[in-house]
Amino acid sequence: MMLFNDTDRARIAAAIAQAEANTAGEIVVIINTRPHRYAATMLATAVLAAFTLPFVAVLAGWTPSLLFPDWDTIDAATRETHGIEGFAAVQALVFVVTLALVAGLRLDRALTPRGLRRDRVHHAAMMQFRARGLTATQGRTGVLLYLDEAEHVAEVIADEAVFTRVAADEWAETIAALVAGIKAGRAADGLVTAIGRAGAVLAAHLPVQAGDVNELPDALIEI
Repeated sequence: MMLFNDTDRARIAAAIAQAEANTAGEIVVIINTRPHRYAATMLATAVLAAFTLPFVAVLAGWTPSLLFPDWDTIDAATRETHGIEGFAAVQALVFVVTLALVAGLRLDRALTPRGLRRDRVHHAAMMQFRARGLTATQGRTGVLLYLDEAEHVAEVIADEAVFTRVAADEWAETIAALVAGIKAGRAADGLVTAIGRAGAVLAAHLPVQAGDVNELPDALIEI
């Protein structure tokens, strides 16, 4: 389902332009709507299952003899070899089945600790901050409002001139508005509110300067 229509995008762009009218800061707003996949979690879950479930089965009474119809007629050395082969085959099967289930049912997100999911969002936000030119403004006044729709996580990342003037806790209301909007299903309203609050913070610390020009796009960036 599309989060924004053309009217929403126009409202957000207008809110950015209005906020920047009172500050030398440059605001860029990015929203990520793509769900994250956690390959490391999928592999770790499959490996853990492959190592533990066969041992649990053995403790419950399973033996490799169930895989070999001629188990009672073969010699001890062959039994040992078949036992190792059978156990390895069961482990491989459990690994493949678990990996397919976790990937197919998209359980990787639920199995990934929230702290690691937040780290993924932060890494993605930092990549966008650098890629979108926020480190290249003349006064180093770029500010990124980054919202991850799938994780309901927001980030405010500021370039050097803003970072040295604005304390981290001053962005609390901006982040709260971003997250509240997405949780309530009113992403556009949340973004407009957050942009206004970010603009007020920037205006208090970095008022508009004579000859200031708009160096970064005002349009919402959706990825």
